[in-house]
Amino acid sequence: MTSLSGRQYELSSGPYRAAIASVGASLRALTVDGRDLVVPYDADEVRPVYRGATLAPWPNRVVEGRYAFGGVLHELALTEPKRGHALHGLVAWLDFAEVAVAADSVVLAASIVPQAGYPFAVDVLVAYELDADGLHETVTATNVGPSPAPWGTGPHPYLVAGDGRVDDWTLESSATRVLQVTDDRLIPVSLDPVPPAFDFRSPRPIGDTFIDHAFTGFASRSVTITAPNGTGVRVTWDEACGWLQVHTADRPDAPELSRIGLAVEPMTCPPDAFNSGTDVVVLAPAASTSAGWTIAAL
Repeated sequence: MTSLSGRQYELSSGPYRAAIASVGASLRALTVDGRDLVVPYDADEVRPVYRGATLAPWPNRVVEGRYAFGGVLHELALTEPKRGHALHGLVAWLDFAEVAVAADSVVLAASIVPQAGYPFAVDVLVAYELDADGLHETVTATNVGPSPAPWGTGPHPYLVAGDGRVDDWTLESSATRVLQVTDDRLIPVSLDPVPPAFDFRSPRPIGDTFIDHAFTGFASRSVTITAPNGTGVRVTWDEACGWLQVHTADRPDAPELSRIGLAVEPMTCPPDAFNSGTDVVVLAPAASTSAGWTIAAL
C-alpha cells in the first residue's frame, strides 16, 4: 500500500535532497544542506494547493472550461469551482508509473486518455535529475492519437528563500510585460508593460504586494528570490517556456499558511491559452515536444 501521495522517490546529489511523489509526478520536497528550497508536504498527505505538481496538458486555467480547437467546441470539468474554470490540466492527479530510477534521478510516465473536454491521446514523460546545478525537471509529451492535440505544461513549486515569509524576501525578474486579469475570477484582460508594483528588474523586497499574474518579455530566463540573511533560490527555464506565473500564495482563510512560499511557475503558454491560442503547442500525431526548468540554491 502506497502513501496518499503515491510512491516515493528520494533523490540525492551532493548537498541536495529531493522527494518526488508519483501522484502528479510532484516535487514533494527539495532541500540543500537541510534547508528547504520549496514548501514541502508529507508523503502521507493529499497534496495541498497543487504544491509541486506537474501541470499538463495546460498550465493555469481554461476560462469557464470551454475552448474551441479544430473547429470543435470542447467543455472541460470545472476544477476551480469558485471561479468557474478548469484549472491546471489533467495529469496532476494521475498516478505516474516508474520508468527508470537511480540515486540522483527518476523518470515517470502517464497517459492522458481521450475524454470529455480533451478527446486526445498524449503520453507524458517526466524526468527529474539532481546534480551540482540543482534539480532539473523535463516534461515530454508525445501525441499517440490520430488527430492534432493542443498542449501546454509547467510546474507548480512554492519557493522558499530562507527565513521569514514572502513579504521579507527580495525578488529579481527581468519580465517586461504582465498579463492583467480581473480581480474576482483572474480572467485575462490585456498584456501590458509591467507597472511599478510588478517591476522587479532591479531586485527589491516583495513587501505586501499581491501577485497572481503571468509575465513575459524576459531579458533572461530566470527568477531569483533571496532572504534578508542572504540565502535564496533561483528558477531557470529553457526556450520552450515563454511565460512565468508568479503568485504570492495569499491565504486569508489560513493565516498560518499565507505567503509561506512564492509560487514561481515557468509555462509554455499563458493562462487561458486554449482560448487565446497564444503559444499553444499543436502536437501532430506521433510528434513530441519537451520543456524543462531547474531549481537551484543560492
